[in-house]
Amino acid sequence: MTRPDGAAVRVAVMISGAGSNMAALIDAGKAAGAPYEVVLVLSNDPEAGGLAIARAKGVAAVAIDHKPFGKDRAAHEAVVQSELEAAGVEVIALAGYMRLLTPFLVNRWEGRMLNIHPSLLPKYPGLDTHARAIAAGDDQAGCSVHLVTEGVDEGPILAQGRVPVLSDDTPQSLAQRVLQIEHDLYPRALADHCRRIRNL
Repeated sequence: MTRPDGAAVRVAVMISGAGSNMAALIDAGKAAGAPYEVVLVLSNDPEAGGLAIARAKGVAAVAIDHKPFGKDRAAHEAVVQSELEAAGVEVIALAGYMRLLTPFLVNRWEGRMLNIHPSLLPKYPGLDTHARAIAAGDDQAGCSVHLVTEGVDEGPILAQGRVPVLSDDTPQSLAQRVLQIEHDLYPRALADHCRRIRNL
């Protein structure tokens, strides 16, 4: 896609829930001189709370319910792809998107799809990351922004943020502290990646 020199990279954020990271990405993209702009929020769940938040912030928000597609993930993703193309999206940021993507979408967006994961990858891909960090006796936990590849949480790491694991931490208390640094890390990592793409 051609873009005027210096223009903001057009980003879609894909969510399944409340969208707190999405909100942080939208807000950062509105700052003066930001290298990206969130132009679309897309969810697989029509009830996702983040859709209303996105609309309140002036961003187009679309739900493409995965349920009518049954087990045909690629058919669902084909509709998602059509929405992304219609919005002129150049980069995707997954922010709590709770669907495993197929090669249909992943390969089309190679190098242009980011995800944030609540662990210090390569530790603890998948679910229950905070409980696993506490159970292992780790003294640090955190989050990782990475490029999306076909392997779950296996793509190249772009940035990480760390918090100490406290002696009285529960998975819930640790999750809350990690989420706070996610809201800072993800916009910075997305901005850095969009600057690289803009300069290609």
